[in-house]
Amino acid sequence: MSQPPFQPPQQPPQPPQQPPNAYNPYNQPTPPQQPPGFGPASHASGQPPVPGQPPMPAPGQPPMQPMYPAPPFQGMPYGHQPNASGHPVGAVFLALFVSLIISMLYSGLILLTYKDQTITVANTMYLGHALINGAVVGALIGAVGHRNHGAWIWGAVIAALGAFFGYTNAFPLVIADAQSPAAIGDMMEADPFIPAKAWWNDEIGGGVDWFSPLGLVLAAVTAWGLAYLIGNRRRQR
Repeated sequence: MSQPPFQPPQQPPQPPQQPPNAYNPYNQPTPPQQPPGFGPASHASGQPPVPGQPPMPAPGQPPMQPMYPAPPFQGMPYGHQPNASGHPVGAVFLALFVSLIISMLYSGLILLTYKDQTITVANTMYLGHALINGAVVGALIGAVGHRNHGAWIWGAVIAALGAFFGYTNAFPLVIADAQSPAAIGDMMEADPFIPAKAWWNDEIGGGVDWFSPLGLVLAAVTAWGLAYLIGNRRRQR
């Protein structure tokens, strides 16, 4: 008789094996393993995270993106600088210098024409000088100082002073030409404010010569107005 083929004896079923070095005295379920190749391995539940690793996102949230350093600050390229505020100090000194020259020219004009001047001609020349002085000063303040209000105010003051000293400085020159240069010293000893009094007083009708303060106002308003117009136009460019 033929014998049945030899079959190896069946092994009894073995309990599921746990990974080595796993200590599980309370038979807790094994945490799921992360497939290899999909980012860093997650730490087991109940264990503290490993230092140096980013925290794991909560369920239902996208993974955290790495933080990159902010780009360094870059200044504005050359040629695109903001509008400069002008040079108010330089504008004031330049206006003072030019106003002084205009006042000296006006004093010399009075010296050359005082013998043939009438009251109308003298008042017209005085107001014309105040207007020219204020216009030149205001143009310089606006072109150099731009929209600086302090420079505008100083321009108005300089123009008014130029109109005043242009007349008072001519008074000693007229005395020296009509009498002698020594008369200037006698005038300073007697009353050094004689030129200012001659500017203020009306020699014919007496009282106050209102053309004198009118010239100061005209010079100041002209200087401030031109500085305002030219300064704003320069700023808009």
